[in-house]
Amino acid sequence: MENIDENNIRYREAARKVKKIKNFYMFLFIYIIVNAFILFLNYRELEAGQTIWKFQYFAVPFFWGIGLIGYGISVFLPGFILGSKWEEKKIKELMEKEK
Repeated sequence: MENIDENNIRYREAARKVKKIKNFYMFLFIYIIVNAFILFLNYRELEAGQTIWKFQYFAVPFFWGIGLIGYGISVFLPGFILGSKWEEKKIKELMEKEK
């Protein structure tokens, strides 16, 4: 059995957090590139007198952006909705039910 110390646990937690942050930035980059491409294609197909400022052209970036914001909150503000105190309380509650 390996010797687990406090520094090793902290290192793993930090590495996991860095990986989450890296994934968020990759998703953000993909979001920007894909949506810029979609908007460019939509702009190219416009006919004379049409405008790009319609909801149908912004539906994908809008809803995908909501998901990206939610993911960003979970990465950068992990205790924002259901924090660690809630987890501890729920664990104790479930342990009491099993007794």
